[in-house]
Amino acid sequence: MNKRKLLAGPYLAIVLCGTIIPLLAILYYGFTDRAGQFTLANITAVTEPENAKALGLSLLLALICTVICLLLAYPIGLLLRRTKGEKKGLIIFVLILPMWMNFLLRTMAWKALLANTGVINAILEAVGLPGINIINTPAAVVLGMVYDFLPFMILPIYNVMIKIDNSLIEAAQDLGSNGFQVLTRIILPLSVPGIISGVTMVFVPAMTTFAISNILGGGKIYLIGNIIEQDFLMGLRQTGSGLSLVIMVFILISMALINKFDKNGEGSML
Repeated sequence: MNKRKLLAGPYLAIVLCGTIIPLLAILYYGFTDRAGQFTLANITAVTEPENAKALGLSLLLALICTVICLLLAYPIGLLLRRTKGEKKGLIIFVLILPMWMNFLLRTMAWKALLANTGVINAILEAVGLPGINIINTPAAVVLGMVYDFLPFMILPIYNVMIKIDNSLIEAAQDLGSNGFQVLTRIILPLSVPGIISGVTMVFVPAMTTFAISNILGGGKIYLIGNIIEQDFLMGLRQTGSGLSLVIMVFILISMALINKFDKNGEGSML
């Protein structure tokens, strides 16, 4: 037992230095002013017009991204569940392959593709079609979010679907259920833990992102993550920490949803 505790030492040190201490610092700065006095002004700063607008836009784009990811991921999960042998492994490999590349590099690649003089417009012009002006718009930001976070929706849903007992489906079919009834009454209810986990794993990073909006939004799309980033870069640690605590509320709500609908961890990516 002592050896196990010793082996856990490095992990505990990383958690302490990389999670607990920064979190305590955020809590301290979030509830104090420059003089170190207790205040709620840093929290209520989220109600200021610029911050409230950024938070609203973040929630809207994150919701759109999450819905699109779910609509794309669920059919893919069904396809993976029905696919057997080497084809399944190939599809999963293709899905996770982009995750091996650096996050910023993937986003920069989309900037090159979507630019007014980029690859996509060059192809459209070559075939006689009008170009698209999508770069530096919310649509470009959502597209980047969907591309970067889609695997985090697919894998939890797939992980739940492969655990569904085929005998339940066969029994329903024997009782006269058609494909749509099997999907809506058996597969869909049993895959709820994966859906909740996937929604959480997409919505939270999509709402807090700032790199995607900086790159694909051209500095014109201000999300709450961009506001927090600017506050810290400008030395406004108190305001940035207060806004970070507001965002943390959404994270805690997401964790509560996972604990409620996925108590056994069935929707995890592992």
